Amino acid sequence: MQTIMLSGANVVAADRNLPASSVLIADGRIASIDDRSAVVEEIDVSGTTLFPGFIDVHNHGAGGWDVMESSPSDLMATSTFLQSQGVTGWLPTLVPASDEEYRRTAGVIEEVIDRQPNGITRVLGIHYEGPFVNLALCGALHKQFFKTYQHPVDLDCLCTPRRGVKMTTLEGGARLVEVLCERGWVISIGHTRADVTVLDSAFAAGAHHMTHFMNAMPQLHHRDPGPIGWGLSRDDVTCDIIADGIHLDRYVLKLLLRIKGACGVNLISDSIAAAGKGDGDFQIWGETISVKNGRTSNSHGSIAGSVITMLDAVKMMRSLDVSDVDIARMASSNPARLLGIDNECGSIEEGKRADLVAIDEKGEVKLTMVGGEVAFRG
Repeated sequence: MQTIMLSGANVVAADRNLPASSVLIADGRIASIDDRSAVVEEIDVSGTTLFPGFIDVHNHGAGGWDVMESSPSDLMATSTFLQSQGVTGWLPTLVPASDEEYRRTAGVIEEVIDRQPNGITRVLGIHYEGPFVNLALCGALHKQFFKTYQHPVDLDCLCTPRRGVKMTTLEGGARLVEVLCERGWVISIGHTRADVTVLDSAFAAGAHHMTHFMNAMPQLHHRDPGPIGWGLSRDDVTCDIIADGIHLDRYVLKLLLRIKGACGVNLISDSIAAAGKGDGDFQIWGETISVKNGRTSNSHGSIAGSVITMLDAVKMMRSLDVSDVDIARMASSNPARLLGIDNECGSIEEGKRADLVAIDEKGEVKLTMVGGEVAFRG
């Protein structure tokens, strides 16, 4: 594998910025930072900021491809689109569907994980948004496919690849959380109206994260804190957010960062197939989803996911004067830690995978590198 020097960028390291620095990449990993002694191929990325590659743990599709309807080639085409947006790893996210649809989609994801080449944005595993969520807070999810957990056999619907991360969003029942944690699942609480007692029990069982925080949850009430009050009050609970200015107002984004801190927040896209396609009407999940001025809506008027990418979320946080170090935490290292893969990626450190994205002064991607290979040039 080629040895490459990326030179001249403002490198966003794990805890600080390194202006006008270089990163030496060998055998697909970061060999050293700011060491110019080696004579190697050099790629000049002066004038850019070099971030660790973004990791999107909640993505239903993008670029015209829907996870639920994808073939292996469609899923890899989505990965190709995402690498143009600085994403180097993602979790295809399933909406509640029939067991047959679950099996088919999980099979496609497994096939891609097994044969995806180096140098393309990686499918890291699978994320089930549901089906064990609250009927009253379905959002755009089809509640006819929701399930109630009673016995371990109820989990047979969750088909999982042999390799990769397995994650699910659920309402918060402690016994369900306990069983899934025993089986190696990453648990996130969402689409829930559970009270703090139930949520404390879920936490004790292994649920320490929350899905698209504040969305698909009851509003905060001073006598009934619910999921939002619970999540805000616990430093040991992390949350992910859709930073598009639609799901959460800009002032709420600022408030969440002030309360939770950058180490407690993950950026996600929650994108649908329409992401990257502009405004219009799209047939997704068996219905028409309209996009107007960047806002999605289904026939019931509910927001139906987003049309942003992780790059758009990063731009939003930069517009709020969030530091690049904190943005790197939210877009890369925190998601990697959530998935249990932070020993290999998620930050710019010696020995880690060379999953990197260089962003210019306008916030556009100039270069994406996956596993030490150039995957995209802008």
